[in-house]
Amino acid sequence: MRTIFVFLGLLAVAILPSSVAALDQPSEYATLLASLKAGKTDIDYARLRISYMDSPEYKAAKDTSDSENAMVDALNEKNYPRAIKNAEIVLDSAYVNMDAHFVAMVANRELGAKDKSEFHSTVFHGLIKSILDSGDGKSLEKAWVVINVQEEYVVLRVLGFKPSGQSLVNKDGHSYDVMKVKDAKDGTEQTFYFNVDIPFKHYGF
Repeated sequence: MRTIFVFLGLLAVAILPSSVAALDQPSEYATLLASLKAGKTDIDYARLRISYMDSPEYKAAKDTSDSENAMVDALNEKNYPRAIKNAEIVLDSAYVNMDAHFVAMVANRELGAKDKSEFHSTVFHGLIKSILDSGDGKSLEKAWVVINVQEEYVVLRVLGFKPSGQSLVNKDGHSYDVMKVKDAKDGTEQTFYFNVDIPFKHYGF
């Protein structure tokens, strides 16, 4: 019996270091984010967005809606330092927030901080492209994959459309936002489809 206890004790000691090491491993999101902040702007932006939703950083994220509103208001008022300050608060919580990168891009450009503006521009367009590359948005089968509803509105705005109606469709175990839109220039109507499985999973639907 004593031999068994000794063996189990040695086994626990052997396993413990690897278990502790596993706990200390940064999340995929944290690893990608560190590379991006270090200047490696050719990262996989789709993985950055999706891994954020399963990360400890997402679970610990604070509500930044006040700062999101403040950064937009400040940008419209041309109070660029205040816009940047609030955009950074948002990005500290969710670096995948495209609106915050857009505000930081414009505000830094207006203040003459070219390098910072170009960095946020690269990230903003990388995030947008990662959504557009997930499908063509013209059918349920090729719906754009998003991690939250905000991404839908950013994509539509970038493409030059204004939402005119929205409905939810469930098919084959998947959930989709069906967005009726109008072209901001000529008013022509179109329909786009967004796969919302990820936000539904995390919102508990």
